[in-house]
This record gives sequence, C-alpha cells and structure tokens, in this order.
Amino acid sequence: MASVFEPSVWSDFFRKYEPQPLNSSQEWMKTRTDKLKKDVLLLFRTCTNNLDRMTLVDVVQRLGIEHLFEEQTATALTDIHRSEFNSSNLHDVSLRFRLLREHGLWASPDVFKTFKGEDGTFNHDITKDPKGLLCFYNAAYVLTHGEPLLEEAISFTKYHLESLAPSLVSPLAEQVKRALHVPLPRTYRRLEALQYMPEYEKEVGYNPTLLELAKLEFNLLQSVHLKQLKAISEWYNDLSAYVELSFARDRVVECYLWGYSVFYEEEYSLERMIFAKCTFVHTLLDDINDVRATLVEYRKLDAAIQRWNVSAVSLVPDYLKKFYNKLLMCFREFKDELTLNGRYPIDHIKKTFQQQSKFYLQEAEWLHQNHKPNFKDKLHLAAMSTGVTTLCVYTMVCMGDGAPKGALEWALGYPDVIMACAKIGRLMNDLAGSSKHRNNRGDVANCVDCYISEHKVTDKVAFAVINSMIEDEWKTTNQARFEHRRELFPVVQRVINFSLSLPVYYGDRKDAFTFSMHLDGIIKSLFVRPIPV
Repeated sequence: MASVFEPSVWSDFFRKYEPQPLNSSQEWMKTRTDKLKKDVLLLFRTCTNNLDRMTLVDVVQRLGIEHLFEEQTATALTDIHRSEFNSSNLHDVSLRFRLLREHGLWASPDVFKTFKGEDGTFNHDITKDPKGLLCFYNAAYVLTHGEPLLEEAISFTKYHLESLAPSLVSPLAEQVKRALHVPLPRTYRRLEALQYMPEYEKEVGYNPTLLELAKLEFNLLQSVHLKQLKAISEWYNDLSAYVELSFARDRVVECYLWGYSVFYEEEYSLERMIFAKCTFVHTLLDDINDVRATLVEYRKLDAAIQRWNVSAVSLVPDYLKKFYNKLLMCFREFKDELTLNGRYPIDHIKKTFQQQSKFYLQEAEWLHQNHKPNFKDKLHLAAMSTGVTTLCVYTMVCMGDGAPKGALEWALGYPDVIMACAKIGRLMNDLAGSSKHRNNRGDVANCVDCYISEHKVTDKVAFAVINSMIEDEWKTTNQARFEHRRELFPVVQRVINFSLSLPVYYGDRKDAFTFSMHLDGIIKSLFVRPIPV
C-alpha cells in the first residue's frame, strides 16, 4: 500500500553524508575548549556584582553552553535569590525575575509595581527603553496561574514592542521580532543559541571567550549528533526493509530531533537514541491505526501487544507479523543497552507502550462507532494518545542513576507538568490539523471539531478558546518549577524541554512532523552546517 504521506525530506542523506573537514582538528578544538572553560570558570569565580553575574548567566544560557556550567549557574542564582536587590532599572529587574523563575527560584511579580503610576497602569516612560521593554516582555512569560499583573504586562509590552519594531536597529530589531513570534522562555534553546551568537557579537561589552567557546562546543556536539544520525538512519533502513509498512511516515530524522530537544548533551547519547527510536516506533503504531488497520485488525495487534511474547504473533494479521516481531526485538535491544549502562529495568517502558496501544485502540473504537465524545473526554484521551506521557516515562527510565531518586515514580503518576506538555502538544497539533488535514482516517473529530460541535461556535471562536487553553497549560508548566521538591527540578526541566520543542513542530498552525519540509532549515542548521569560528 502506497503512503498517504509526503516522502522523507532526508531519505539516505545522513547514511551517506560525509561532512567537510573543519579548519581545526577535533583534538585542537577539544584542547581549546578545555582552556576556554577554565577561563569562564574564572569569570564565575571573580564576578561578584549581582548584575554582572546575572548577565553572565543569561549569556551562557542563551549561547547554549549552560550545560558546561550547571553548578556555577546554580550557585550564582541561589546567591542572587538570597541577596537584597534594589533597582529602578526595568531591564535589570526583569532579567533577575526571569532567570530566577526559569531555574525554579520563586520571585514575586510585585517587583514590577514600581513601574506603575498612581492610576495603576504602567508608566509610559518605560516604553522609551526598548531593551528593557523586551526584557520585561520575556520575563512576563514565566507567569503562573493567578498573576494578572503579568498578564497585563504581556499586553502592554507586546503592544509597544510592535509599535517600536520598525524603528529598531540590529541586533535588538531581530530579537524583538523573534520574541514577538515566540517569547524567549518558550524558545527551543539550541535554535535560540544559533540565532543569538551573531547578535551577541554586536552587543556592547560582549565577551569573545564566551562566544568562541559556544561556537567550538556547538561544532564538537554537532559531530557527535551527526554520527548518531547516521547510526539511527541505518537502524531505520534495516527496520523499514524488514517490516515492509510503506504506508507509514518515514520520519526517523525528525524523531531524532525530538530526542535531541530533550537530551542534546554528549553524555546523554544513549538516552537520546532510545528516545528517538521509541518515538519512531510510536509513529509506526499510530500510522498502522490511522491509515491501514481495520478495527478488527488493530484489536488483534493490541491483543498481541498486551500479551508481549513471541507466541502471540499468531494473533496478528499477516502483514503486521513482521512489525510485531520487530517491536519485541527493539525492546530487547533497549533492555540490553539499558542494563549495560545500569539503568532502570525495561519493564516500565514496555508497560507504558502497552498502555499507549490501548489509547490508540480506544480512538479506533470511537471512530468505528462514529462516536463524537464531549470535549473534555476527547482532550483527555487525545492528550494520552500523543505519546508524551509514555515518552516522559521513557526519559526517566533512560536517565537511570542520572535521574534524582523518585523521578520514575513521579513520572508514572503523570504530574501536571507532563499532562500540560501532552495537552499543549495535542491542542497545537489539532489546530494545525484544522488548517491542513492529513489525508488519513484519523482526521475526524479532533479536539477542535469536538469543541465546535459541543458548544455550537464558529471555527474562529473555537481557535481563540483553544489558544487560551494552551496559554493556561504554559502557566501550569511554569508553575511546576516551584511545585516539586528541589531535587526533582532537573527532570522537571527535561519535561519542559519537551514542551519547548512543541512550537517548533506545531507552531503557526503547521504540523511540521508530518509535513516535514518545514523542519528542513532547522535540521540543516543544527546538524549539517558547522559554525564558522
């Protein structure tokens, strides 16, 4: 059966791609990087002024090298959080507020009341400081539920930044344009780093050591990612030739990009690969359900998945037997890799995958019965069927001893931050699907359709309401940074990383996973084009 989806943009590209040698050898780059790291460590040690420390942390974060200085960043922000801070400078107050909140340290929005007049509105004078206004705008987007002052700040700053935009010069002009499209706290950090590097060089007082380190570190990591892309492309080539499901989406590179969004660091290579492979297996199962299998056929496949043993292949339709066998083989490979690296037992991944299959089956049952559920029920099932909850459990399993104690149990309870990620993904996907339908049987009665049907409203009204719901889930995401014990913050941040990838895939009402030409430039910039140093 021919695929109803567009062919892969990448095909055999990464299997055959041989990057051009860089001007400097890997050995020289690593030696130089080690030297520059020491220089930056010295910067952290000698930087005692709180404003200078905040600026250093912000630049390190935006240049994409925060992973090299996690301990120093945490220490600096803890000290800043504990220190008294009195400033009438909008930029400085906003920067402190955003950095603290992004790192799970509570900061009250009351600090912004000093920028209001007696009439309770923001002073017009602050609109004369576009850099401060932009920083305030970005800071307001780390708001949580019940913070009307920050809601007001978003409206105020957005209006004035849009008015000021035509008169701004580089690099502020580019930063404002980008933030108005996606606010800084919601950006995909690795992409932001690529865009910020050339801008940082134009800023007054920029530090060439930080910029050089960022460029070298990016190129060194890119070489690691390229090797993995070749390996996962070969893995996919073998899998696809064996299972013979030509109707499904060939999106293994896009799945790797998703794993990269959660784990880009070199030390998380195994986690990134397993996450990507699991995402691809989910995609296959989703397409089997949406595109090819009848309800009876999918019931048989699900029954075998719940049995989870080789003998259960007898239950499976003939054209899916190879897929089922390969599924079991993949999970055995994951088990071997995780056991070798001292991670959690594979059983948790297997069980959540079995649950995922049940969610797909429930969707198929509803479709077969021509059942249009109410919006609340549809959103719950659709959020679970995104695979986000399952992949978040995989994340904790893969991290193993690298995750804080209790992280797996926390993820298995599907806390609000994981459900928020799932709902953001589902609602953004369904908004995209409402503007350009995928040509398969799974396009009926998505969340947008159910809301329109239940509330008897127009598309425009439904889109506005659902966008408001997405904003509420971002607030829940921000709130999660403060709701859990401090030890869990690193895994909360991994889930947030997952959420931050969603505008890349589903922003602007595009399904860039299915229509993957939209990701072509992003993938080239992250994995193919080195940064000139």
